[in-house]
Amino acid sequence: MQSGWRVGSIVGIPLYIDYSWFVIVLLVTFLYGSDPTWQSAWGGLAWGAGLALALLLFASVLLHELGHSLVARQQGIQVNSITLFLFGGIASIDKESKTPGQAAQVAIAGPLVSFALYIGLSLLSQAQVLPDMAQQLIYHVAQTNLVLTLFNLIPGLPLDGGQVLKAVVWKATKSRIKGVRWAARVGQILGWTAIALGLFAYFTAQRLDLLWIALIGWFALRNASSYSRVSDLQEAVAALTASDAMARELRVVDAHMTLRQFADEYLLQEGRPPTFFAASEGRYRGQIRVDDIRAIERSQWEQLTLQDIAHPLNEIPSVGEQTSLAEVIGQLESLNLRRITVLTLADAVAGTIDRGDIVKALAQKMNLAVSEAVIQRIKDEGTYPPGLQLPAIAKAAVE
Repeated sequence: MQSGWRVGSIVGIPLYIDYSWFVIVLLVTFLYGSDPTWQSAWGGLAWGAGLALALLLFASVLLHELGHSLVARQQGIQVNSITLFLFGGIASIDKESKTPGQAAQVAIAGPLVSFALYIGLSLLSQAQVLPDMAQQLIYHVAQTNLVLTLFNLIPGLPLDGGQVLKAVVWKATKSRIKGVRWAARVGQILGWTAIALGLFAYFTAQRLDLLWIALIGWFALRNASSYSRVSDLQEAVAALTASDAMARELRVVDAHMTLRQFADEYLLQEGRPPTFFAASEGRYRGQIRVDDIRAIERSQWEQLTLQDIAHPLNEIPSVGEQTSLAEVIGQLESLNLRRITVLTLADAVAGTIDRGDIVKALAQKMNLAVSEAVIQRIKDEGTYPPGLQLPAIAKAAVE
């Protein structure tokens, strides 16, 4: 779900402002509006100039993100939104670029826009016809765009330079996952370095503004760590198949059993019912859906058998044992299923998979401790835990 406040759209892309954005706007307005030089030059107008500078800075960030977005759209990638927040902005895209070259193009587009703004605004600030206040504002925005360019070219995720590094490693190793992992590691190192430098500078100079360096480092570290976790998850998803995740939460029943017998023996049981399959003469006749039975008049339960209502295996959603886990996740989402059947090469039922089974298999692959209570809750609710973007990860894996 998109957080923040929608304020409109730009070239058809929804524009949001996160609530943290107002914090930095107020901070920039205060720092520059209360500056003694600006106060002596412009008096009370200095506060208006401070606010104007804050808004111009975020306009620059918006154009930076728009650069990423337009190049992504040229590659056929949907841009869901642009959000401005405390540390700048972010463009939310539907999927990654298909090749490392295209990924590098999207990454470098933002810094190129910022550098172009630096050149253009630097020249404009020299125009003698402009009032002094306008010259000062334009000069500061130009310098900020230069900083924005250089800062974003630092080769570590989540910065644009990190995206370029990811593309380079991806090109060299033929692995997108390795590209993400290397760029994320560099981002983590840079994040820790910025935190250490910021804290050291603060305790040395006793200036509160120096803590901003540490805060930026913490932001970079947190996001780089997030990229690292996603790459680990992508690798695990790519390595597993349906047979690795499937469970035997099913019951094979006699296809000649009447609906009354079936209801008496199985539907009165407590707890979540398993998936039922009807079989006779050594062959599967199909899947039995409890909802089908409940929709039939009870007066017919004595005459109808399970074979009469069974859904043949070739007509139900299913995957093979060697189907990749990414494809399994994709089918569960695209067909809006709680559970899918796994078939052997001989078209016999091997097991079933639900979202709880998927999370359990991934946890085992990644050596993560996930309690059975959590797995059972996922099974009962039929949804992944908040923040676990498995559908998006699986979609990227199969494209």
